[in-house]
Amino acid sequence: MALEIRQTLKLSQQLVITPQLQQAIKLLQLSRLELQNLVQHELLENPVLEETQEEEEAPDEEVSVTEPLALSHEVHDKEQKTDEVGTKDGDLKEPMNFDWENYLGSYNAPESSSPGSGGGNGDVSDELTPYENRASPIANLQNHLQWQLHLSGFSVDETLVAEDIIGNINDDGYFQGDLAVIAGENSCSVEFAEEVLQQVQEFDPPGVGARNLVECLLVQARPFKRDTGLLEKLIRNHLNDIEKRNITAIARGLGVSAEKVRELAHILSTLEPKPGRPFGGESPQYIIPDVFIQKVGEEYVILLNDDGLPKLQISSFYRNALFKNEMPSTAKDYIQDKLRSAMWLIRSIHQRQRTLYRVTQSIVKFQRGFLDNGISHLKPMVLRDVAQDIQMHESTISRVTTNKFVQTPRGLFELKFFFNTRVSTTNGEGITSEKVKVTIRQLIEAEDQKNPYSDQQLAAILKNDNIQISRRTVAKYRELMGISASSRRRQVF
Repeated sequence: MALEIRQTLKLSQQLVITPQLQQAIKLLQLSRLELQNLVQHELLENPVLEETQEEEEAPDEEVSVTEPLALSHEVHDKEQKTDEVGTKDGDLKEPMNFDWENYLGSYNAPESSSPGSGGGNGDVSDELTPYENRASPIANLQNHLQWQLHLSGFSVDETLVAEDIIGNINDDGYFQGDLAVIAGENSCSVEFAEEVLQQVQEFDPPGVGARNLVECLLVQARPFKRDTGLLEKLIRNHLNDIEKRNITAIARGLGVSAEKVRELAHILSTLEPKPGRPFGGESPQYIIPDVFIQKVGEEYVILLNDDGLPKLQISSFYRNALFKNEMPSTAKDYIQDKLRSAMWLIRSIHQRQRTLYRVTQSIVKFQRGFLDNGISHLKPMVLRDVAQDIQMHESTISRVTTNKFVQTPRGLFELKFFFNTRVSTTNGEGITSEKVKVTIRQLIEAEDQKNPYSDQQLAAILKNDNIQISRRTVAKYRELMGISASSRRRQVF
């Protein structure tokens, strides 16, 4: 059989993801803030795209702009009749009933009040931001320490070293610098820098400037004069035993009774391991929901949050420019390309909003019991359930519910919250993992703090409540909720 090369035609179908389709898929998974930023970027890049402006109310009388001279005479005649402003002998007459005192006061008011200003009594301009609308300054640990430094009577050399030390204190209040480096930069000895560091450690909050946890606790233990020695030994040698609640080992090491160990442990529990905690922390990040679910009568109404999202339209100027014959072909091609891009963006945003609405509507249908009665009635649901309900692919549902939040009568939730795995029960009915977590939390909150439940005991209790769950799963759910193990929850002090 001879081999030969032939050309044949074959018809086949394949899925091709166009750039427009990629953009539509990308828009589905964007959060509300990311979508707003993308729209603002497109408004700057695409001249054909513009934001819809609200129509202004038309004036009562239409004035032709082709007669500016007549318009100026008409306005001048009206001013003469109403305000009696004439031009006799070239002098302006004072208008009747004009409050010159308030006019001069607001015109001459400076940004900050000063003696002899036009405001009279130190009034600020009406255009300045009211005090109740101004954000209060955030407390900062560095500024707090600097304020104490300049009130402490330090010498010039001590102040320079102390400023470098304060600059190397992190948000938790710990000193993370190198005293040798600081001493070299300030041309002083390491012993001198050490003395300055000890003085900084006397600042508020107690324990600030410590190099480690032991030093931090030792600085805070100094005011307890009666038990200073025992506290120092406890901090230096038995922190691990404190963590393990091993009273016997601590009592043997310190040579005191168990009751005395409990007293010392109680004092130790009042100390702050992170002195900078009251001053640290990031500013809160507020979540703006993408969808609102409101109950009106016996039905739930879904409202999409379009606040702050520009409404887009095609510029009429560029649209009309396409019909001009004198326009070069290159310019027409550029406008047509931008026009197609703008129309596809508008269509993709509308499709995104419709898909988000349909997905939320399906979630409300499946989770009506949760909206009515709370977490105990949350049903197990997966992406496939919603995808089959609204005839879409699971990947589309996953993209739509990513980084989206919904405000419901039960609170603010991420859309992913409503999709929970099914946990089997002894009676054959399934419950959600969220309900199991809530049950575990309730059991731990009601337990005896001196004899807390172990993970195996929690699994046994849940089994009695018809919830089939293993010890490992209990430990996993407990860790996801940030709850410590039973050995750490035990209260023995």
